[in-house]
Amino acid sequence: MTTKGATDMTDAAAGARHETMLQCFEWYLPKDHRLWRRLSSQAARLIDDGFTVVWLPPAYKGVGGDADVGYGVYDMYDLGEFDAKGSIPTKYGTRDEYLQAIGELRRRGLRVVADVVLNHRMGADGEERVRTRIVDVDDRTVSDGTAIERTLDTVYDFPERDGAYSTFRWNWRDFTGTDYTANDGSTGIMRFDGKRWSDHVSHERGNFDYIMGDDVDVNDPVVAGELTDWGVWYTETTGVDGFRLDAVKSIDARFFAPWLRTMRRHGSHPDLAVGEYWSGNVDELTAYLHDCGHCMTLFDVALHFRFEQASKNPDGFDLRGLDAGTLYEREPAYACTFVDNHDTQPGQSLESWVAPWFKPLAYAYILLRDCAMPCVFLGDYHGIAHDRIPPMPMLRRMVWIRAHLLGDAMAAQPGDTAHSLCWIVGGDHPVCVVLNTAQEATEREVSDAALASRMLVDVCHPQAAVAVGDDGRGWLRCPAGACAVYIDAGDYEGMRTALGEG
Repeated sequence: MTTKGATDMTDAAAGARHETMLQCFEWYLPKDHRLWRRLSSQAARLIDDGFTVVWLPPAYKGVGGDADVGYGVYDMYDLGEFDAKGSIPTKYGTRDEYLQAIGELRRRGLRVVADVVLNHRMGADGEERVRTRIVDVDDRTVSDGTAIERTLDTVYDFPERDGAYSTFRWNWRDFTGTDYTANDGSTGIMRFDGKRWSDHVSHERGNFDYIMGDDVDVNDPVVAGELTDWGVWYTETTGVDGFRLDAVKSIDARFFAPWLRTMRRHGSHPDLAVGEYWSGNVDELTAYLHDCGHCMTLFDVALHFRFEQASKNPDGFDLRGLDAGTLYEREPAYACTFVDNHDTQPGQSLESWVAPWFKPLAYAYILLRDCAMPCVFLGDYHGIAHDRIPPMPMLRRMVWIRAHLLGDAMAAQPGDTAHSLCWIVGGDHPVCVVLNTAQEATEREVSDAALASRMLVDVCHPQAAVAVGDDGRGWLRCPAGACAVYIDAGDYEGMRTALGEG
């Protein structure tokens, strides 16, 4: 038997790396204003590990100042520059540090995705009297017949910024509704008299235009113009390569195509957009893609829920249908696959944490096959100190294998069962994957000419190597409730050296 590829190892597909995105934050990062600096110093390692895209958290000032994760948007022009909401920096650092981080990440060859939150504003600077109608929380299409004037926090004049970058001032006419009455502190969804919810949004609770705070009216031409002006300023100022679009299920799908076209004409010509439409119903996801003209990809929330289900009921889950009813199955070119994120991690409102034992299987499924752009969560890659959750074993190796070894020819192997999947990604550096949710170990026979006469090592359990015959046939073992990832023994040694493990 021989080992191959140790000396001639190159990236798959003649130097082209498969796309892999890293979500560079989790909810409980410390409020130390140092994330931008840390990312600047880690840029070289991230590209060496195999990432091609990094998703940065919202960079603008939130209502919580430097304690805000970034989704309670106050001023999108304040990137950590003005003494507003109790601090100059955001949770992650200052404007200069943010721009330096983007520059360093891009210089190293990483594409930078900015988190854009267009749906709402919070932390108004002033009050005004507004005629409103109370909305039924369970059916937002139903509201009071009589409008009542209330005192609301809907004036945003950003006194600390004092007109820098933009003189636009927000008032109730720029919003569709809110949920807080300033004069008596009462809460409840209110739609402003004369306004209507957007049509091309989720039909959850009748109409899911409203989420929180002061709901931005993207269908108002003045507001759409301001959001476009901001986007142009932001793109030209930061040089980002794309956008992660927050809460698109609550934003009219027709808004995004012209907005993104404009962004692509400016700055660094951002060519990447990933929308977050939080629904496990693939019909809703595909409908939104249709309504927005396929101007973005969407996170495959349906696949995430399949992972969660499989992890919590392995005996009753048939792995052969793991991708059934998912965006990866229905529209793979528009599916950004992921396992978990900042919203699904323990303690968050959308908590749906994939059980730790299953995470290696889930990541093998999105990283080591034909997913267009899988997204790795920082909480899995580095762990979550807040909850004493350690990094996921072998995840760094899987990212590296995807970048440096993975080819384009994926072939399922015969013999899949309800608790066992096996596939090979062929090429000069073949990768063989086995998933096993059974309570006992399994062995799978594989057959591929690219495997002939190779010595294979399971990077997850490297204690024993497997010799493949001259005919390309061999038997791959996978422990109970685990995954096995077999690569050529020479590639295995090259991987360990590249990752500093040798």
